[in-house]
Amino acid sequence: MTRSLLWVLWVAVFWVGATSPVRAEPKIAYQSFQLPNGLRVHVIEDHKAPLIYQVMLFHVGSKDEVANRTGFAHLFEHLMFKGSTHLPDGLLDRLFEAAGGSTSAFTDGDITLYHNVASANFLEMMMWSEADRLAGLIDTLDQPKLDNQRDVVLNERRQNYENRPYGMASILIKNRLWPKDHGYHWPTIGYAADLRAAALPDVARFFKTYYVPNNVTMVIAGDVAFDDVKRLATQYFAWIPKASEPARPRYRAPAPLTEPVVLHTTDEVKAPRVYLSWRGPAVFTAEEAPLALAAAVLGGGKSSRLYQRLVYDEKIAQDVVAWFDADSLAGVFQIRATAKPGVDPARLITEITEEVGKLAAAGPSPDELERAQSAFESDLLHRLESLYLRAVQLAYYDVIVHDPAYLANDLARYRAVTTKALRAAAATHLPPTARVVLTIEPGKKPEGLP
Repeated sequence: MTRSLLWVLWVAVFWVGATSPVRAEPKIAYQSFQLPNGLRVHVIEDHKAPLIYQVMLFHVGSKDEVANRTGFAHLFEHLMFKGSTHLPDGLLDRLFEAAGGSTSAFTDGDITLYHNVASANFLEMMMWSEADRLAGLIDTLDQPKLDNQRDVVLNERRQNYENRPYGMASILIKNRLWPKDHGYHWPTIGYAADLRAAALPDVARFFKTYYVPNNVTMVIAGDVAFDDVKRLATQYFAWIPKASEPARPRYRAPAPLTEPVVLHTTDEVKAPRVYLSWRGPAVFTAEEAPLALAAAVLGGGKSSRLYQRLVYDEKIAQDVVAWFDADSLAGVFQIRATAKPGVDPARLITEITEEVGKLAAAGPSPDELERAQSAFESDLLHRLESLYLRAVQLAYYDVIVHDPAYLANDLARYRAVTTKALRAAAATHLPPTARVVLTIEPGKKPEGLP
């Protein structure tokens, strides 16, 4: 269930002043309140359909783990569905299915998010069930449950990483891109050895530290009334005690990479694939937007530089894509290309390096920058129709940037990027000496995977 948040977060908007000739600015219409125990609640009233979405965003992800104790954040994504004080194992799913809805979750390096949907008349059931999980999960957590879900996670790791073609790439790259004591060094799903060694007291301690009302933001979106949400949230959550602020691991900024890290491995695949990865700045920092747009210029679709050169013109790649994924501590800029049969993957690396160097030296053309900015905004607005994703984005802004009304500022950052700023960001963050280069070629899958 682990996904990077940037793959799933975006919002719907209400346009203000749509008849004005001046470009209207988007915003999310919401009301908020906070309980004395620190629980923050945002309400989006949208009566277009008789549905309610509930988002519970906990400010805890895999970066909040420590070496030799990895995978705990994602493990709780599973354990939260295995019963609590008044919710026996399996009842939660049956309740939401009977309410015409569903419930699920995902984890990344920074957050763990639980989301529910049901018919509008089941708001109280939503509130009661989430309060019971928050306050009562630890009451029923025992060794059999831990063993069972440990096995489920290990099987998920085998399916999504170990046995999937090219599946170990992200783990191998993170392993070398970040120092061993850094929160982004290990995969969100955790190392298999750590999961097997996880002891019940350690797991329970992790829950008691991070699953507290002052470490979660709740968003209720849909066919609801603000007063009803406030009344029910107070009834079901206000009694849960406030806890100390979580004592999170602190990480020093890693020493910069001064020479390239070159990795070679094999996998049971049909074509070679190369990955070029660089460290980047954190989310919502000044250089995030220029780097994200640099990724779009290089490998953001069929009109991008790398796709035109490697796929269309020279016909040496089956596909190529670039992206920048920023999290709260830092980000990763990555270019991935799959070779055509018979093409030496080293040639892909050489030509990708040339194109990155050109962008860092001369920057994009004005047309390239405008296309990248337009594509970003168009893609965002296309996804703005989802009420669920609107709720997720609101929660994310609240937790990470501490401003739930940040949407207009977020868009403004991308609109303000200049060709000079993009060139400078590429030159600063994408030198050939500060990257991890992984090549995966056809062959036997190696043993002793991390």
